[in-house]
Formats: sequence, structure tokens, C-alpha cells
Amino acid sequence: MRTIGLIGGLSWESTVIYYQIINQRVRERLGGSHSANSLIWSVDYTTVEDLIFADRWDEVSTLLTVAGGKLEELGADLLLVCSNTFSRVSDDVERAVSVPVLHIADALGAEIRARGMRKVGLLGTHFTMEQPFYRDRLAAHGFDVVVPRRAQRELVHRVIFDELVRGVLREPSKDAYARIIDDLADDGAEGVILGCTEIELLISEKDSAIPVLPSARLHAEAAAGFALAG
Repeated sequence: MRTIGLIGGLSWESTVIYYQIINQRVRERLGGSHSANSLIWSVDYTTVEDLIFADRWDEVSTLLTVAGGKLEELGADLLLVCSNTFSRVSDDVERAVSVPVLHIADALGAEIRARGMRKVGLLGTHFTMEQPFYRDRLAAHGFDVVVPRRAQRELVHRVIFDELVRGVLREPSKDAYARIIDDLADDGAEGVILGCTEIELLISEKDSAIPVLPSARLHAEAAAGFALAG
């Protein structure tokens, strides 16, 4: 079994999802009490959060690249940046190491193609919903990506940083997200990407009028498949 290296703490609330899903998938495949060979490098989230809001992405790149190098030194055969927003520097990490880096948007793209979807909605931070690094990577897989209206994007972004990364789950926020998903469905979206890993703490399939595409879960499942293929 290959060893998975997780660059986490982005935030730790969702890194838990990665660790749980990876180990569940390995146990399902191998049976008994099997679990994954894995390593986690978890950063202080406030540090990187302050950097992205100051638009100091070069420093974010340095921090996560160093983390990736440490995980490789410790024996990781595959690296994941456990975040949609921070996947902006995934290519920088990959250039600095000699092991593969599985991009979260590619894990999503593979699933969306497999489902035959032609148009999907995207919920996430301002960075993922509005900047090209993420949307273009998704669109390269051959489907259209639509985002909520500006006021709705503001709400989605605010809930992520004021609530979800702090482990706060509120019913009014869930209801607001569900209404936004309804609007995306009205715009022709056949599914909705939960494009911030923490959104999976708030929204599940039962809360959505269209299929949900949980980014952390799909990313983690792809990593488990890679590890087991070894």
C-alpha cells in the first residue's frame, strides 16, 4: 500500500473528513481492521487565512511547499492539498517534489465526467468561485461551471469563514445554502460542487434539490484508490 501525505489544517475541521474517508475506503477494500498508511502535516489555519486575505499567495506557496517536502521526506508516495481554495498553490507544491500531487479539481472533474453532467453549480469561497485557477481547471474536464449571483456568493463566503472553519453549524445558514442551490438548479445546473471542504459539514444530499458533489470526500476517495493501486 502506498503512503498518502495530507497537507491539512486548511481547516482541520475538514481534514478530519479526509482521514476518516481514506481509512474507511481502505478498510472496505481490504477488510478486517486494515487502515491507510498516511501522514498529515497540519498548518495553523489563522496563519494562512491571514495571508490569503492579504493577497500574499507567494508566502502561502512557500509554507505548503515546505510541508509537501517534509511529507515526501517522511515517505509519502502521494500528496494532497486538502482544500479547494489552497489548491491555488497545488502546482507549486508539485513542482517542488518528486511524488504526484492529486489536485482536488481533477478528482471532482473525473466524477462529474463519469456522471455525464454537462453543467454544474459551484459553491465555495470568493477565491474558488471567482478566480480562474479553480474554475478553469474544472472546465478543462469538459463541462460548464456556474456560480451563484453576487449577493449569494457573499453569503456563501461569509458563512465559510465566520462559521464553518470554526466548527459552527447553523440551521439558517443551511437553509440559505439550500435556497442558493435551488437557484443554481433553476439555472440548469445538474449537480452542485461543494467546493469548500467545510461545506460538507453543513450540506448533504438530503438538503439539495440536485446531486451534491462533495469535494473533500471525492478527493479522499481518489487518494485511497491511488494508495491501494500500489
